[in-house]
Amino acid sequence: MAIDKSIPKATAKRLSLYYRIFKRFHADQIEKASSKQIADAMGIDSATVRRDFSYFGELGRRGFGYDVNKLMNFFADLLNDHSTTNVLLVGCGNIGRALLHYRFHDRNKMQIAMGFDIDSHPMVGTETSDGIPIYGISTITDHIKKTQIETAILTVPSTQAQEVADQLIEAGIRGILSFSPVHLNVPKGIIVQYVDLTSELQTLLYFMHQSH
Repeated sequence: MAIDKSIPKATAKRLSLYYRIFKRFHADQIEKASSKQIADAMGIDSATVRRDFSYFGELGRRGFGYDVNKLMNFFADLLNDHSTTNVLLVGCGNIGRALLHYRFHDRNKMQIAMGFDIDSHPMVGTETSDGIPIYGISTITDHIKKTQIETAILTVPSTQAQEVADQLIEAGIRGILSFSPVHLNVPKGIIVQYVDLTSELQTLLYFMHQSH
């Protein structure tokens, strides 16, 4: 199920959080959940929950709550979490190595299938403790075409980010999660999400300062 492009970006960013909440409710054997229960679990207000859900038609009836199992499956469909999504990672530095050991698969049906770095990197030709193979960047096009992976995580230095992104897109990658604090110029139809840890920390410190 594709996500409707008319859905606000803020709502789209909350979809995976809703999915996580409904999975948790399901694990706790909760069958029905009110918008207030969902909002409290998310840290938002119930009006936002109802507004978000209104973009998807009739997900529940007012006064009756939301069917946890139904909504868990709905968000699994929406996020395409019924089948495993393989992702590749480029850049085996500190952040890259941490992500290679992060067990995405324990939480959702996604996994890093392979990692890449410069051909001379000491990890190239080895496997992580979870069996993820690390290859030289010179072989990346062949591996992408062979596996038909469409999603990449980019944890390379800023100076190399655009060059590597171009290489990934040329090889068939359609979505990039970039940890490099530079804006990437990509063709229309390619989706890039940025994770800027420094900016997020500065924002946190700003709000902490404001609350004094």
